[in-house]
Amino acid sequence: MLMLKRKGLALLSLGALGIVFGDIGTSPLYALQAAFSVSGHNIVRSASNVYGIISLIIYAILLVVSVEFLSLIMKANNNGEGGIMALVALVRKNILDKKIQFALILFGTIGVCLFYGDGVITPAISVLSAVEGLKVISPELNNLIIPITLFLIAVLFLLQKYGTATVGYLFGPVMLLWFITIGGGGLYQIIQHPSSLVALSPLTAVDFIYNSPLTAFLTLSAVVLAITGVEALYADLGHFGREPIKRSWYYIVFPSLILCYIGQGALLLNNTGNISNLLLRLFPTYLQLPILLLATLATIIASQAVISGLFSLTKQAVQLDFLPKINIIHTSNSESGQIYIPVVNILLYVAVSSLVLIFGSSTHLALAYGIAVSGTITIDLILFSYLVKYIFRDKLAILTLCTCVLLPLDILFILSNLQKILHGAIYPLVFAIIAFILIKTWTKGEQIVADDRFSSEESISKFMSSLKSSNQSIIRSSGSAIYITQHIDKIPTALVDNTKQFKDIPEHLVILHVETSNSSHVLPSKRAKIDEMKLRDGIVKVELTYGYKDNINIPKALKSLKMKSRELNFDLDKTIYYISKDKVIRSRKSTMSGWRKTIYLLMSKNELSDPDFYKLPVDRTNEFTTLISL
Repeated sequence: MLMLKRKGLALLSLGALGIVFGDIGTSPLYALQAAFSVSGHNIVRSASNVYGIISLIIYAILLVVSVEFLSLIMKANNNGEGGIMALVALVRKNILDKKIQFALILFGTIGVCLFYGDGVITPAISVLSAVEGLKVISPELNNLIIPITLFLIAVLFLLQKYGTATVGYLFGPVMLLWFITIGGGGLYQIIQHPSSLVALSPLTAVDFIYNSPLTAFLTLSAVVLAITGVEALYADLGHFGREPIKRSWYYIVFPSLILCYIGQGALLLNNTGNISNLLLRLFPTYLQLPILLLATLATIIASQAVISGLFSLTKQAVQLDFLPKINIIHTSNSESGQIYIPVVNILLYVAVSSLVLIFGSSTHLALAYGIAVSGTITIDLILFSYLVKYIFRDKLAILTLCTCVLLPLDILFILSNLQKILHGAIYPLVFAIIAFILIKTWTKGEQIVADDRFSSEESISKFMSSLKSSNQSIIRSSGSAIYITQHIDKIPTALVDNTKQFKDIPEHLVILHVETSNSSHVLPSKRAKIDEMKLRDGIVKVELTYGYKDNINIPKALKSLKMKSRELNFDLDKTIYYISKDKVIRSRKSTMSGWRKTIYLLMSKNELSDPDFYKLPVDRTNEFTTLISL
């Protein structure tokens, strides 16, 4: 039994290598060389500077990844799930003070948007930095770098609709080979220049900061590139669990990254030539072509992990009503997390390709990279700090560590990256601002529509009383119907209108409400709550609760419920579904500014229909339109 457990843990750890660590694992392709050309400040390649910067990288990785995320933030899981959306849901669930909750959710929303901005840059810089290795193989190939990068990016996004289930099992072994390779390349240089191990000492970083404080501050904007992808450690918690991720990190990833960065430093000091493509130059000439191919494959895997993460984040945002319902396609029958979102895929492809064309090199892209990453990390820590008392017994020690050590470090990362705004960092911020406007406009518009609908709909108690009082005039026809209501204690407009017009309700009537919980998953056995109304036989109120990462399928849930409940004793395959659809029209009400109304109406018009979102049978679903003015 112990042997089987260890084998399962090893397989999960290998899987984590392929999915979780792709982004941070490919950072050595561009992070260190970016430190020596920070926003136009060319830093002298002296021993104190080189090893000081590498020491900063090592201890930034140690503090942010090992301490801040693996040891602390990853303990703030929502039913085993992680990521910034999990923190937002935990805030909704645990923080009762409405003002604090509102502020933290606002912070969380900003963090979600920054993650979108970060996700646009990652595929561009990762793939481009790998393909740039062609210049080392042959300078004549320089003109092919952009076309090849654009081709690989196009193929990457074209393949998204097929999912990664068929090739995903290769990700782990490929990334294992990648980490062994870059660690080996760094070790090869360290053996030749053992004095480079001085970078391991924290005193090296301290001396660098003390003797060159401005240079150290400026290079923090490049140091943060070495921890890009740290959010993935947390976001993919539900796929693998904390223990496999920790094992992969401490046994393979962390040692390989340290060896690689120190080896790059040794190479940098002992070669006076070009500092570009440092990672490829770690290896002898005859190995550089296969290393280039491996690097390209590793960056594609890293990009795939980021794209999948953005798909997952978007799905969570949709189900928590941060965004309108959109088409979400499941690409695997066995893995619920394997999804493809066409509209997100198209927008990402256009944005990533545009960035490659605009910046033209990984060095220039590095100037745009970092501010969104540092912003997301800081917001994660702020939300976590408010949740500490619900997670740890020793609250004071953890809060002190967060507020006195980790938060100042995260803020320093943000401040150092502000210099990049004039050098391209405005682009991910623009993407984040656009996402923020869309999210806040949608949530505001939905709240207005929900309030209007709530005030106009009839309460269940009033409706049942009217049925009782008009007992002689209401006919109970054969058949069954399910009416979906937006509010658990309200009757959908479609049912009220049908009853008044036809004086008829079916023999079996279900008033159904679907709720998304602040938990990531709700067990199918606990999903349904059924309430038989005693005023009339055959009238049942059902509430289905889904987690924000669950797949919503109403017919499937009802069939499962029917097996355990006598209240649904009718043929669900012949049941008619009724939905009250809101048609929002523009008015002169001062509910929102005009431009925000335009955005909301456009989003509402293109929203996925409820039958498609709830997986209802199209031929047995009727929609009733209700006009709501905005």
